[in-house]
Amino acid sequence: MAVFAVGDLQGCYDPLVRLLDQANFSPDKDTLFCVGDLVNRGPKSLKTLRFLMSLGGSCRPVLGNHDIHLLAMLYGLREPRPNDTLTKILEAPDASIIRDWIRHQPLLIKLKNRRTVICHAGVYPWWTLEFTQKRCHEVERVFQDEQACIKLLKQIYSNKPLKWSNDLNKIQRCRFTINSLTRMRFCSPKGRLNFKESGYAGKLTPSRRPWFDYQNPSLENWRVIFGHWSALGLYVRPNILGLDTGCVWGKELTMAKIPKQLGGPITIYSEPS
Repeated sequence: MAVFAVGDLQGCYDPLVRLLDQANFSPDKDTLFCVGDLVNRGPKSLKTLRFLMSLGGSCRPVLGNHDIHLLAMLYGLREPRPNDTLTKILEAPDASIIRDWIRHQPLLIKLKNRRTVICHAGVYPWWTLEFTQKRCHEVERVFQDEQACIKLLKQIYSNKPLKWSNDLNKIQRCRFTINSLTRMRFCSPKGRLNFKESGYAGKLTPSRRPWFDYQNPSLENWRVIFGHWSALGLYVRPNILGLDTGCVWGKELTMAKIPKQLGGPITIYSEPS
């Protein structure tokens, strides 16, 4: 059985199919993990979702910020933005089935046997992996209760709090968890999230360090695979693998074959948009 992780799809169905063909992916024996942002801005978001759903247990996605945005739109809680490409999903006869499928997806997946963590944006450096899972499970339980999900979606759209505190109430905890797991790029040394900038090139300042530049002892023997950061592109470190290579911006879609052991070689596949 092969295990693959693919970068941000954002409705880029055709490159995804070519990529799976290139890697000889077989849903009967292989597993595809998606790092989130399955939809939006690309041309075939509805077809992408239906395809992923058809793979059943062979496809295991985590939620990205665009997926949560779609969820809020499906409940009538958000209006389309100028460059959204989600109308076909909103008008689809199976929209409610898609909606329920999305809200039952996790924010983070831990593959213990491969020492790998998969999420959309990253792991907040001041949280242990165990505490991160606890916070993610809190949000996931809310999403799986439809009325609680609607209530939370009405209240999550804010950048605040920018820093974690054990004194936060439940809504604040869930909002911070969602923001850090699906939107984070830069942090300050004191743990404040920086949502003002998304680029990567240029001089880094004390308030503008990538989250993965901060040491997190609980992740020392784990590999974190993420997307969300197209300006970063394919990013490979011994314990870090960034897979958002900007397919929706005319670049390529990237997928990695994950080895059984942490230090094993990672095979990279790519397909142009």
